[in-house]
Amino acid sequence: MNLPKTALAFLYYFLKRQPFGFFIIFFAAISWSVNDIFFPYFIKLIVNTLHDYRGYTVNVYHALMKPIALLMFFWINTEFWLRMQGIAMIYALPTFRANIREKVYNYVKLHSQEYFANHFPGNIAKKIADLPNSCQSIIEVLSYSFIPTILGILIAMGLMWMTNPVFAGILFIWFCLHMALTLFFMKTGNEKWEIHSESSAALSGKIVDSFTNILNVRLFARNDYESQYLHRFQEDEIKKAKNAMWLIEIMRFWQGVTGFLMIFAMLFALIHGWTQGWVTLGDFAQIGMQSFWLLSMVWYMSYQMTVFAREVGVINNSLTLITKGHDIVDVQNAKQLQVSKGDIEFSEVIFSYPQKQPVFKNLTVKIHAGQKIGLVGYSGSGKTTFVNLILRFHNLAGGSILIDGQNIAAVTQDSLRSQIAMIPQDPTLFHRTIMENIRYGNLNATDAEVIEAAKLANCHEFIEKLPEKYQSFVGDRGVKLSGGQRQRVAIARAILKNAPILILDEATSALDSATEGMIQEGLQHVMKNRTTLVVAHRLSTLADMDRILVFDKGQIIEDGTQEDLLNAGGHFAMLWNMQTNGYLPDDTEWDLEEDEVALQG
Repeated sequence: MNLPKTALAFLYYFLKRQPFGFFIIFFAAISWSVNDIFFPYFIKLIVNTLHDYRGYTVNVYHALMKPIALLMFFWINTEFWLRMQGIAMIYALPTFRANIREKVYNYVKLHSQEYFANHFPGNIAKKIADLPNSCQSIIEVLSYSFIPTILGILIAMGLMWMTNPVFAGILFIWFCLHMALTLFFMKTGNEKWEIHSESSAALSGKIVDSFTNILNVRLFARNDYESQYLHRFQEDEIKKAKNAMWLIEIMRFWQGVTGFLMIFAMLFALIHGWTQGWVTLGDFAQIGMQSFWLLSMVWYMSYQMTVFAREVGVINNSLTLITKGHDIVDVQNAKQLQVSKGDIEFSEVIFSYPQKQPVFKNLTVKIHAGQKIGLVGYSGSGKTTFVNLILRFHNLAGGSILIDGQNIAAVTQDSLRSQIAMIPQDPTLFHRTIMENIRYGNLNATDAEVIEAAKLANCHEFIEKLPEKYQSFVGDRGVKLSGGQRQRVAIARAILKNAPILILDEATSALDSATEGMIQEGLQHVMKNRTTLVVAHRLSTLADMDRILVFDKGQIIEDGTQEDLLNAGGHFAMLWNMQTNGYLPDDTEWDLEEDEVALQG
């Protein structure tokens, strides 16, 4: 999936998806614009007819019938095309916005975990929200300002030329000066609006980040600090907005000067022409009305050009972040992963995080189908990276990872992850009902199957005590539930997924001992006949593992059962003896910050 990387190309990409609707919008804009500019000409005909009429007053209506009929026809035609344009916009613009929003959302969600770890979710969401609105603003500027004004200038020049080329010349010179000033200031203005857009997006991201961490704000009594912290970004946004707006005001001053000179020149030419006999009273009406009409329209168009530049800046700024190339992509003609057993094999795997020391160098290990494998080691030793590579959250620098003999780099990411159930240490939930959150593991599951999974995860009882039971909303990221309740819902979700490969990242660490004991029985049922990887921080949870892989600085230094490793008196035995309160101590010598790109819920 690719998206255009510049504003106008991006706009055209979505316009051509609705060719008929936007053809009507722009054709209607052309039609009513052409009709609108002729009204001063008909006033000229009426004034000249009245000035030259020498018959009975009662018969003047007959003399005025033709210009009045033309004026009424053009008026009705203008109204017709304005309504047609409005109706076309009713049908085209909501779909236009939806197409942009949907396409961009689908593109962004294919970015890697590292991408989302490096950018504020609120900032990304704001840019996605800005794109359809900015694109619609450009469409409205084109159809309601640019097209009518440009056509009005061209037709007015033709009508004025018919009166006297002097008037057309004055109009042409003024228009060129006006647009030169506009384009001159726009070049700098566009850059300033892009800078302001980035500042505004950063401010929004900081506000979202503050609200997301509102519990921390209250726990540490940091209300004043957060206000002052956001105030710095607010001041930056104000400063950059003022810089952009001052430029517009300077531009408008000079545009006002050129407009005054144009009106003065037209009036002087009209008066001079009338004294010389080549300007009629009707010409006064036509030239005067068209001059003032075009002055306001061109001034409005130049104002809209700043809006146009600002919206283009917003789009370009959003596209700079959103349309970055995907780090993890499916290969061409990628196949669906077919898992019949669940063998996992690392073959000469080489991997390192960007600008960090290597994690794995030629790592080779095979996990047989149905085995329960414990992963042990200090924080940063490579455990989480190991499981994240199986999920293909990162690309390898060398080697391969095989599942049932299939290279995971050659299959689709969705088919790979659909075969793996992951229960993270700190799960997050959607702000949806508990029923929806558990059913996320299997969208086709019945209510009875959801409830059965909840019972296995020992969360049915607390759910039934909630006011809305399974229809209760859990809040943002599951904030309405306790940590243990969120963990049990996540376990139920994984149980319902029923995948052949299961990954547990200390999945019961947030539970009390009594609840953990009840859930372990359910987990034993889930792990049966499945390839299971358990990232263990509490070594006592490894008693039922078939094998334990001991990681140290990106290497598997020990591999065996818990009993064998304890009897061997090696690294695992040392960890066993060192663990405090059942947990491994932190390693102070190994400083790879693996958790910064680890799986987030």
